[in-house]
Amino acid sequence: MQKEQPGSAIEAANGTYAQLAADVLARAKACGATEADIVVADGETFSVQVRVGAVDRLTKAREKRLGLRVFVGKRSATTSTSDFSKESLDRLVSETCTLANAVVEDQVSGLPDASQMAKDRPDLDLYDETILDTEVQIDWAKRGEAAAFAADARVTNSEGAEFDSSSGRVVLANSHDFVGSYKSSSFSLSVSPIATEPGTGAMQRDAWYEVQRKFARLASAESIGQEATRRTVRRLGAHKVATKRVPVVFDQETAGSLLANLCSAVSGYGLYKRASFLLDQLGQSIGSDLITVYDDGRMEGGLGSRPFDGEGLATRKNTIVERGVLKSYLLDTYSGKKLGLPSTGNASRSIGESPSVGPTNFYLVPGSKTAEQIIGSVKEGLYVTELIGFGINMVTGDYSRGACGFWIENGELTHPVEEITIAGNLKQMLKDIEMVGSDLVFRGRIASPTVKISEMMVAGS
Repeated sequence: MQKEQPGSAIEAANGTYAQLAADVLARAKACGATEADIVVADGETFSVQVRVGAVDRLTKAREKRLGLRVFVGKRSATTSTSDFSKESLDRLVSETCTLANAVVEDQVSGLPDASQMAKDRPDLDLYDETILDTEVQIDWAKRGEAAAFAADARVTNSEGAEFDSSSGRVVLANSHDFVGSYKSSSFSLSVSPIATEPGTGAMQRDAWYEVQRKFARLASAESIGQEATRRTVRRLGAHKVATKRVPVVFDQETAGSLLANLCSAVSGYGLYKRASFLLDQLGQSIGSDLITVYDDGRMEGGLGSRPFDGEGLATRKNTIVERGVLKSYLLDTYSGKKLGLPSTGNASRSIGESPSVGPTNFYLVPGSKTAEQIIGSVKEGLYVTELIGFGINMVTGDYSRGACGFWIENGELTHPVEEITIAGNLKQMLKDIEMVGSDLVFRGRIASPTVKISEMMVAGS
């Protein structure tokens, strides 16, 4: 059974939190703060894991927290609390101001200018009014796992199926008289089967998942379970391959991991600390002209979308790379000042933490080739479906990770491979992208279609 979220209660909470924020900001000013901002987050989360048909874990929580950041001149401090009583908030304000006075000055600290605050607050279709009963969510997890078992007799066990849902509201206010709020929700299902190879008893695992802002947009539990099984059983019989340099095709998920490395390299905090292989490359060609990358905070229904960032600046669609040329970094106010550049509206905020830089919806623009056409272009090479480990040096770009996937011969996937390492350098890998797929799908904040790199070292037996 599904129920609708009582909108009036949420709107009432929004009004209450806006007034609460105004009161706390006034107390901070009276305590000596020259500037301040406050974040209030209120939400519910639900998670159930089913394993072999039985509920293995179930959690449900409702939490509200308040984060306060104060500036006393060029000194600042950030604190948080879940106690909204007057006594607690009075103590929080006093302690935060005391902490701010105790730290060293930072000449680039401070709120963004008042003129930069977001004026428009569009509805980005981030919230679903639907509330699911506990039984419905358990049933989704059970159906997903059952479909995985039913899809192939070689599925003999399961690491579980997990259904998660969340909904909540964020209110941000500051001493520039900015007050903004938005609601968001998400629903996800993941299934992780284990398959056994007849005769040898060798086992393989894989998984599949989907995440959506709206419950009605989530693929069926059965289709997710069936895809999880398809991905698992195709790995049976995997073995090493000989070490050689060959073309490498990354599927959507692993190509998304490469794009996450690019996202880290253009993050303002790594750049001003001189810890990125893309340092001082703005305006320069950094990759193949097939690469165009956007970070779009205004994408309707996007898993990283929001009307304003963690400092109250309007989010927007930023062109990060255009036909291989680096056009923009990802910046908040602080990292932007450090680099002498304006914020790109990418301040990310956790309760009780100062803003940091984070992507919104960061993606590689799709090309015109299907994944099958890209695989078909390879005479001999590797199709990567899983990456293991974190062997990446973001300063030099050196790249070395464990991988699993399939060997390609004459444009066909011939057999699964495992226990191999792929190695290269991200600077060269970006330049060596020679095909980009048409199969872009968002399952998170960072997404990529299938990509082909002309050559990498594959180390096996």
